[in-house]
Amino acid sequence: MLHNAKSSSHAGLNVAVLVTVGRHPVTARARRADQDARAVEMALSLDGAAIRLVHAGGNGADNEEALRGYLGMGIGEINLIKQASSADVVPALVTSLRDMAPQLVLTGTRAETGEGSGLVPYLLAEALGWPVISGLAQVESIEQGVATVLQALPRGKRRRLRVRLPAIATVDSSAPAARQSAFGPARRGELAARACASVPDELQEQWHVQPARKRPKRLKIVKSASARDRFKAAAAKADSGSGQLLSDVSPEQGAEAIFNLLKEEGVLR
Repeated sequence: MLHNAKSSSHAGLNVAVLVTVGRHPVTARARRADQDARAVEMALSLDGAAIRLVHAGGNGADNEEALRGYLGMGIGEINLIKQASSADVVPALVTSLRDMAPQLVLTGTRAETGEGSGLVPYLLAEALGWPVISGLAQVESIEQGVATVLQALPRGKRRRLRVRLPAIATVDSSAPAARQSAFGPARRGELAARACASVPDELQEQWHVQPARKRPKRLKIVKSASARDRFKAAAAKADSGSGQLLSDVSPEQGAEAIFNLLKEEGVLR
């Protein structure tokens, strides 16, 4: 570890952070995942805690560069569990966490690539028999095997929880932002790879994956400050224009008119 241990209430605390390869929302380039980086930042805020980063997946050139972004935060090593692209990483993570025996496991809410279902922390907790804290915003204290934390709620609200360790916590986007990754530590850090049997994801093998289609544009966008204004705009009679009023027509003629309108608006192709 590059950070120095300090005497505090967190001395002797073992923390594991599960990290993944993220994707930039604009350029789609591989990077450290935002929520996972916040989880690492939260672990670094626990003075004296022994921190271990764990990644289960491949170690291609792009993935390695993204994972080194976590090393640049001041971590000396990432435990890289090699897995096939079609593998279910949960069994490998369960085995690794049992060997490490951490008191606290931090992870992002969901991955930025792959399935992104957000189910991995819950599947791990079910397999290990540990409690789960969702939406973690801050760790206030850890004393005598009990963690006092703040959980993020909608509209900026917070709820104080006490949970007995070991436990798994998903870090919310409202947690403190991650520090900038330094180039030197990122190059000097080590990716400690170890092989682990890959368990095929049978459900994923049955999926058919294709690029997402562009969503059809909305026929009408109402921009109003209040619900009353939006209701009035929705209930108001449309201005006469190129529309067509149909009356006393057969169902077939009405359906054809609706079909033609949807094609003209670009909803159907």
